[in-house]
Amino acid sequence: MTKEIKPIPGAMTLAEMKEFASFGSATQRYIRRSLDVGLDRSDAVETWSRDAVEAAGIEAQSLLYKRLEDIRKMIPSDCATESIEPFMTPLISLSAFDLGQGRINSFPAYRFLYERLLGPDARPWLPGAFCAAASLPHLHPKTRKGLLQSISEAAATAPGWSTRAPSFFPEWVEKVDVSKAAH
Repeated sequence: MTKEIKPIPGAMTLAEMKEFASFGSATQRYIRRSLDVGLDRSDAVETWSRDAVEAAGIEAQSLLYKRLEDIRKMIPSDCATESIEPFMTPLISLSAFDLGQGRINSFPAYRFLYERLLGPDARPWLPGAFCAAASLPHLHPKTRKGLLQSISEAAATAPGWSTRAPSFFPEWVEKVDVSKAAH
């Protein structure tokens, strides 16, 4: 009789936190902002915009992210062509927008964001959507090259995917005035 190995409570959350911490600050900020927009967690414009240009970008993202609910409903349960197209086409378009913002600069960062926006059932489809969006001509050739080189062979050829839901959803953190916090 073999003993079932159970994950240590919190170990996966800690691993997710470490992965998030490995991303650059602009990527972390964009992921948190995108989760606020995509999961309707807060007023993203109020929380994240530092100027009118950024506010306009968040408004554009909000309009595009309205498609997330429909995309979630269309996640294919098999590889039948008729179920792939209605899901992949809007997912690639949305992915192209996010990659075009210049803050998601690797497959791990993209996967981290989209696992949270769409849920674990989308995992098998993320490498294909990422590669398709990263190949589009709206991105500079050097950007396309960097993005496509960021996907590991293991991620691109995975024989299976976890169905475990993500547990760490990073959020806005208020800045602390250290001069006042020390007293």
